[in-house]
Amino acid sequence: MRLYGTFTTWICFVLTSIQQLLFISLFQLSHPQGVLIAVATEDSFKEEDLTDDSEVYGSALDPHPDPNDENYDGMIYIGRKEEDGSRMSFDKNNGIKYIFGTSFDSTHKDIEEKDLHIPHSGPDIDHDLPIKTREQILMEKRHGKIDLSEGPKPFGHVDTHELDGGATPPKVVHVDPFFLDVAPITNKEFGKFVRAVYYKTEAEQFGWSFVLSSFLHDVGKLHEHDADPEAEHWVAVDGSYWREPEGPGSSYKFRENHPVVHVTHRDAAEYCKWVGKRLPGEWEWEAAARAGHFGPKNRTLYAWGEEDDLEIAIKYANLWGYGKFPWENLAEDGWRGTSPVKTFPSNAYGFYDMTGNVWEWMRGGKHKDRIVRGGSYVDTLDGRFNHAATLGARATLHGTTSTGNVGFRCAKAPTRRVEYHWKYHDEEVHGQLGIQDEFGKQHMVPQQHLHDYYPDNEDTFNDDEFDTEVQPKKKRKVIKQRTRRSNEL
Repeated sequence: MRLYGTFTTWICFVLTSIQQLLFISLFQLSHPQGVLIAVATEDSFKEEDLTDDSEVYGSALDPHPDPNDENYDGMIYIGRKEEDGSRMSFDKNNGIKYIFGTSFDSTHKDIEEKDLHIPHSGPDIDHDLPIKTREQILMEKRHGKIDLSEGPKPFGHVDTHELDGGATPPKVVHVDPFFLDVAPITNKEFGKFVRAVYYKTEAEQFGWSFVLSSFLHDVGKLHEHDADPEAEHWVAVDGSYWREPEGPGSSYKFRENHPVVHVTHRDAAEYCKWVGKRLPGEWEWEAAARAGHFGPKNRTLYAWGEEDDLEIAIKYANLWGYGKFPWENLAEDGWRGTSPVKTFPSNAYGFYDMTGNVWEWMRGGKHKDRIVRGGSYVDTLDGRFNHAATLGARATLHGTTSTGNVGFRCAKAPTRRVEYHWKYHDEEVHGQLGIQDEFGKQHMVPQQHLHDYYPDNEDTFNDDEFDTEVQPKKKRKVIKQRTRRSNEL
């Protein structure tokens, strides 16, 4: 074996080795059930004792938090529960599976009940349907059994039903647990946000917003306003925004508890970010709207059931009645425009205004095709005007669109366990790695400590350059930033 340097170098090496052995022995005597390692956040270090849980969770994971300990005012938790009513923990599959899509398409009846309880993976993840091999698909193409006239569809394309605009055909989806606001955000709540951060909505920046033609103060000047080319009964009114919903001279006063309108997708996202939340995904939103009616046997058409009767519907939602749209609004439900939140009964989960009143912005989609769900006061029961107000009602708008019938509510993901990853640590720049005991006392750190670094390779020293001391790179344990908030996106 070759000698490393002079006799003095060997003496230093032996003393350092003895120091390392004494250091490790002292800590193992004081912590017989585990091994102490240095845990680093971006700004500080702390001690962590790896006990028997390390065999289950690993050194890069913390135990799952108890979802029963987390609650938020004005929000409801959606997720699987135990038989005693408590929330199922995260070490189990505690998400919800249900049939997502339009309420009119009867193909959901072909989905078997077992698909909502058995986990699936692979190409047949939606539900149990026969899987076609590549050879079978190529054979059908050669023989003309597949219609290729429409050509390929763009990324994110969704086939929709002509009445309620819901996704078709319905399919089984899975959503992770989440919290959702019980009602849409009101003018009063949005006003607090505007005053707190001096926020200026996009409608204010553009100088105009869309207003229903029958809501204009001076209908005789209707010809002076530009109409939406895709919705002729909505006209651009200069000066209209959330504080003046029908334009100059109108006011949101006496409508503080109505849903805020004339907000774009960005406005809604900024508010949710300010309160520490986010916009919901449409899978999440529909899971809350269906309120337990998830299977093919109990899936209902409307929030109140299957009754296709306006006399029943006006007791549960703010919709357009018998009058001709847009000039003849008989207000059978008591409201010509928006109504205060919580005016109508909640669904089985406790959510209000999941059907009617205002459309609600969703997370996801494209900038030119942002998703809104729920229908509004201009939609009808059977879809003869605008959309049919079913639980599957869905539409898309440009992200910068602001109108008098679009609002939003916020969602929030439950707290998950902390995850870590190892990051290279330069002691010359960030300081020396250290270990603290449970009393916060900093102990002397030996050089090249076993738990302070991971060598890049097995050959720590180069035999050919024995007189040059090679310092292996060290790594520290850093809290991993959470990027997943929902399995939907």
